[in-house]
This record gives sequence, C-alpha cells and structure tokens, in this order.
Amino acid sequence: MRRRHHHHERTGELNIVPYLDIMVNLTMFMLVSMTSVIHFGILNVSAPSYGPAQAQAPKAEKKLELLLTVAISQKGFFVAGSGGVLGVTTDPAAPPPDPKTAAPTVPRTADGRYDFASLTRKMVDIKDRFPSESRVILVADPAIPYETVIQTMDAIREDGPRKLFFDVTMGAL
Repeated sequence: MRRRHHHHERTGELNIVPYLDIMVNLTMFMLVSMTSVIHFGILNVSAPSYGPAQAQAPKAEKKLELLLTVAISQKGFFVAGSGGVLGVTTDPAAPPPDPKTAAPTVPRTADGRYDFASLTRKMVDIKDRFPSESRVILVADPAIPYETVIQTMDAIREDGPRKLFFDVTMGAL
C-alpha cells in the first residue's frame, strides 16, 4: 500500500501595504479635488419641510405673504403668487385656471425656446412691487430637462448685479 504524502506549502502573510498606499493616495486626491469643485456649485436651494404645523400668529400681526411660484411647463412659465396666476386672467373672482388649458404667463418663443429674458423682466416687475421678498418656489414638469431648470433658476435669481428672488425652494409639479 502506497502512502500519499501531502505537501503543505508554507504561505507567507498577505502584503496589503501597496493596496493601502493606493487607497490613501486616492482618498487624499478625492478630498483635495472635491474642496476645489464645491466652490463652483454652491446654490442656495432649500427643500420643502414637512412636519407639525407651527403656531399661528395672531391675525392682527400676520403679514400678507407673496408666496411667489414659478412653474415650468411644456408651454412656458406660469408665474403665480398668493393672489393667483399672473397674466392669465384679469377677473379676481374667476376660478383658478386649469394649467393644462390656460395660457402661460411667459409663453415659449415662436421657435420653441423658453423665454428666459421675459421671465427675468417679469421677476424684476414683481421685485419692484415686493422689494423685501426674496423667496420663490420653483416647480417643474418631470419632462423638463435639468438644464432648463438651472437656466430658470438663473433667470429668477438675479438681473445683472441686482438680486431678485435668490431663496429658491424646489417643489414637484
């Protein structure tokens, strides 16, 4: 009868030092590159907050809020405040318009592009009437490209050196 001899190989410890060197270098590179990129992408945008209702102020002290809302749709921009949608109807007693059939406040141009210059002019008019207001709610149709949302934010936030509505809250349509 023949005996099998098992050869036990002696293995050394696994050397993970080169792997750790690479990981430390990559971590340092990512940290340094992220701190320089962060400065270019800072936007003051806040998400809507959900939670328990806050205590109501007495009616005598309650200030009328503008609640400015800009909605981006396939037809153009709808600009609305606490009094209703601007530019759609002149009758304050009329029911609110149906967004699917109503004309936008700032329609798209004849070639199908969004008219950001007209939107900025509309924001300047509103800012002239409400100089202390800085908040705006921006909502968009899910089919609207991200680039259009960003350009809309730029159009409503400033007009050259003049700050318009820079406190942007994003919402869903």
